[in-house]
Amino acid sequence: MTSAFENLCGPGKPLQPEPANAKEFEGLCAMGLDKLADAHRQGLKLASQFDLAYNAAHALCLAALRWHGYRAGNRYIVFQLLPHTLQLGPEVWRILARCHDVRNLGEYEGMLDITERLVTDLLGACDKVAEKVRALKPPST
Repeated sequence: MTSAFENLCGPGKPLQPEPANAKEFEGLCAMGLDKLADAHRQGLKLASQFDLAYNAAHALCLAALRWHGYRAGNRYIVFQLLPHTLQLGPEVWRILARCHDVRNLGEYEGMLDITERLVTDLLGACDKVAEKVRALKPPST
């Protein structure tokens, strides 16, 4: 049976197989966890919290994908694959996908629409990702 990962590999598709690398995995985890810790600090502007939490989520989701032995061709796919990489459902990946859209509007069109509720939801989703990633043992390379 073909896996969800294999279905997304090939010419013009968003994934490519690449052996997991312990050093890369650990670096992505450390970066993501550091950014998440900073995002939880009180007194930050919403835009700063959002930026830190979004980038933490991306690094941790990418670490999970790399742990499975795949490299992403775009940022969004790491969120879409959360049911397969970390067994997290739509209550997590939909929040991260929404934040990806908000980030893109801010980065490419200057329209950054961030609310306290969005940041709270993003932090909660990122905390769930971090908990699952912490449970992964570094791949042996």
